[in-house]
Amino acid sequence: MPVLTTARLELRPPVASDFAANMAIVSHEETARYLAAHKGPADHFARFCRNAGSWMLYGYGAFTVRLRSEKEIIGNCGVFHTLRGLGPDFDDQPEAGWILRHDQVGRGLAREAMEAVLEWFGGEHGGRRIVCMIEPGNEPSIRLAGKLGFTPMREAKLPEGGAVRLFERLPR
Repeated sequence: MPVLTTARLELRPPVASDFAANMAIVSHEETARYLAAHKGPADHFARFCRNAGSWMLYGYGAFTVRLRSEKEIIGNCGVFHTLRGLGPDFDDQPEAGWILRHDQVGRGLAREAMEAVLEWFGGEHGGRRIVCMIEPGNEPSIRLAGKLGFTPMREAKLPEGGAVRLFERLPR
């Protein structure tokens, strides 16, 4: 399993003991406000397991992120495989996503992590189209998507009813 390092970060595939820290991150009100489909521990556990399955079945998934100088988990960022019921232009595609702990936002860490992930993904899996979804109103993530080469596709509703904006990143 890959371990990526950047100037400030270490990224590694998740392990079972990461669940509680990740649950705490997505449960914080500052973070949860942008996670339209997050519905509590059972839902998060299913998502956590889906990510582990992505690693097993496809050879890629979200990485657990920590600062290199610390052991504490500060988020997860990566490219994973999922089906969301959003249509053939989005489902069954590699999907990018980034979530950082509320006190780590605004430091350029998500960009640093995702640039490393996208470079690794391209090297391991070739030039492929990657999609992402962002809740309307999450302007920092929308700006980051643009910096990472994602362009708007369309707006959509999740099967649960939450609104999202869909983006794609074409192979370079």
